[in-house]
Amino acid sequence: MSVRVALHQPDQPGNVGSVLRLGACLRVGVDLIHPCGFAFSRRAVRRAAMDYGELASLAEHANYVAFRAALPGRLVLLTTRGATALPAARFEPGDTLLLGSESAGAPDEAHADADLRVRIPLAAGARSLNLALSAAIALGEALRQLEEWPE
Repeated sequence: MSVRVALHQPDQPGNVGSVLRLGACLRVGVDLIHPCGFAFSRRAVRRAAMDYGELASLAEHANYVAFRAALPGRLVLLTTRGATALPAARFEPGDTLLLGSESAGAPDEAHADADLRVRIPLAAGARSLNLALSAAIALGEALRQLEEWPE
């Protein structure tokens, strides 16, 4: 698979576990940008991801700068401030879908660096979706477009 999912300084271990499970099930790599808003350990993540933690391809980065240096392709930021609605977004092989932390969102530098800023359209009055749900929705659309669903 050429698409990846990245989490910038996540606050909730359950969301990290859910995204790792998503990555394992769909054979998509996951990038974790430190520091986390919780005591991060491989043991805690394995517990949150259940038995999928061992199947996930996880790359850890000390900070956003280290993540950007390792980025293989375009940076696609999922943000409520995105200019492009998900149905209009066009994904490319090598894209990394970046999600900000649950409490603070993505940093300003990610907004400035992003090659594409995507928002998931929501019903009037709704603010945002859960981080793991957002990752699943956007990743599903990217895999559909790129015809990269696992067999």
